[in-house]
Amino acid sequence: MSHSIIKQLEELKKLNPLVHNITNLVVMNNTANALLALGASPVMAHSPAEIKDILAISRSLVINIGTLSASWIESMYQAASYATSIGCPWVLDPVGAGISTLRNGALKHLLSLQPTVIRGNASEVLALADFSLATTKGVDSTAPSSSALQAALKLQDSYKSIICISGEIDYIVSSKEIIEIHNGHILMTKVTGLGCTSSALIGAFLGLRKDTLEETIAGVAVLSLAGELAAKTAKGPGSLQMYLLDVLYNLDTPTLQRELSIQRYGRRD
Repeated sequence: MSHSIIKQLEELKKLNPLVHNITNLVVMNNTANALLALGASPVMAHSPAEIKDILAISRSLVINIGTLSASWIESMYQAASYATSIGCPWVLDPVGAGISTLRNGALKHLLSLQPTVIRGNASEVLALADFSLATTKGVDSTAPSSSALQAALKLQDSYKSIICISGEIDYIVSSKEIIEIHNGHILMTKVTGLGCTSSALIGAFLGLRKDTLEETIAGVAVLSLAGELAAKTAKGPGSLQMYLLDVLYNLDTPTLQRELSIQRYGRRD
């Protein structure tokens, strides 16, 4: 498993894929810097007038609904539709799914536009599975990642997207497999937007356009591992952000071989 991620990381640094992000105001700086540290090239563009031009030169698209507005929703619809039509892989990050009718309505339409990958926390994945107004703490998860596994299986069957659940254990659900990633650190929950960063890094690896599942695993695993390693040096959430970028920038083959903890098995549902 580490061999695949090592190879993908090498290819990503050579390709330097352009990742088009329609993301939220809270995390733009964090995710752009993480993409640069990894070896990708970020662009944050939200105007409907330039969506198609930018997507035409991008290798992937990341849509994050964290801070919604009417104009941004329109941009998201246009971008997702155009990405699907031209075969550009895209990631949907359903931040705060279930906390408002506006958010649920936007997500229903975005799901119909065939996201390549959906990544959220357990509460978000549970809300996506039935679109009830969930009882959550804003955008934070109130459930362990394992509790959303059945919902992820249901979503995968319904939309054919790869589903990622972030949490103490990260789960990735495809049509044939379930993958568990056991890296990460509890301190990551004290830094806003690291789930959003995971979505962005998935987008970077999807830019390779070779193997969607393996690229998704790489994006989730690299972020979780970087957080775990950064936490060994960090004294709190402030320094964790700094060290995480340094870890992403300096990831090497021996570290990936030694530190990654990934299990995969066939679906039995």
